[in-house]
Amino acid sequence: MDPRHPGKPPYTFGDNRRVSTPNSHPPSELTLRIHQAITQAGGWIGFDRFMAMALYEPGMGYYTNSLQKFGAMPSSGSDFVTAPGMSLLFGQTLAVQVSQALQATGTDEVWEFGAGTGALALQLLDSLGDAVRRYTIIDLSGTLRARQADTLLKHADKVRWLDAWPDAIEGVVVGNEVLDAMPVQLLQRTQGVWHERGVVSAGERFAWQDRLTDLRPPVDIEGKHDYLTEIHPQAEAFIASLAERLMAGRGGAAFFLDYGFPEAEYFHPQRHMGTVMCHQLHQADDNPLVAVGQKDITAHVNFTGVALAGQSAGLNVLGYTSQAWFLLNLGLAERMATASLAERSQAQRLINEHEMGELFKVIGFSTSADGSALGFARGDRSHRL
Repeated sequence: MDPRHPGKPPYTFGDNRRVSTPNSHPPSELTLRIHQAITQAGGWIGFDRFMAMALYEPGMGYYTNSLQKFGAMPSSGSDFVTAPGMSLLFGQTLAVQVSQALQATGTDEVWEFGAGTGALALQLLDSLGDAVRRYTIIDLSGTLRARQADTLLKHADKVRWLDAWPDAIEGVVVGNEVLDAMPVQLLQRTQGVWHERGVVSAGERFAWQDRLTDLRPPVDIEGKHDYLTEIHPQAEAFIASLAERLMAGRGGAAFFLDYGFPEAEYFHPQRHMGTVMCHQLHQADDNPLVAVGQKDITAHVNFTGVALAGQSAGLNVLGYTSQAWFLLNLGLAERMATASLAERSQAQRLINEHEMGELFKVIGFSTSADGSALGFARGDRSHRL
């Protein structure tokens, strides 16, 4: 299924030998900028650079332009809905874990990366009250920042935004659907030979082109069949940088919720078409080379790589489990029992196995070697990382 459009099947690249893509739209300033980057790079750029520009090019990329993006219905002009937008119970339940981690680390600041509309921040701040002295948001989008400020107006005395990371971070870090939006490199095995898949210009259009590479997936892929997959150096570097800053301060904890798999499932021989997909107007498609800047581009998270990046930088893994187990451990079922029928129906989507409950996972880190977290009390799958 598509995790942002429950009930839809997952979309992949389709025919992984397709190298051209139609585009009936006149070139935008963003596409012209990418074509220029391709020319300056000698005619080819890796998909990670293409994805970075498509999503984050200042003022033009999907997450830095003024498009609606977040919302429950396509009629609003939105492209997808995340868990905080589905149910207030999501943030209220997550607050139980954040509260425990604040107490365990002796800190009073929450940090959120990629805060979207500010819905999760509002739910956490409303729930945590005086336990939080300051709520820091690090977000690349100026337009989303303005929306967050409106959402969080009643907590304006506690909220701040940063453009860059400080040297040290103390407190509890949360990131909901952040890692999946970090640029990935594409690796394509064709007739037993590994290539890096990149993007070239084809007139006004973009096209795929593979180049020989020494890069490899972190594990050997059984079989001789053609195989497309991703590697995640930017997400792993992000976790390592976060770990360094947490270790540089008084310490803290971090929790990331996203869709993905452990390494053995991610690089399974049958998962031969990759996981990159796009979202626009609540529909998923498999072609990131069209409507550039107008739709989201994501890839599933390799949680083994994320865990190893944190551990290598000095963090301890608190646990790894499905979103369903995580929220149930924190009391979501009890909250649902006293909620209205409409609220229960929306919250059920967070834990249903065929919707977000199983595909979405949660990983937790701590600077403390003897830390524990309520969210991983049952159903911990750290041994499968």
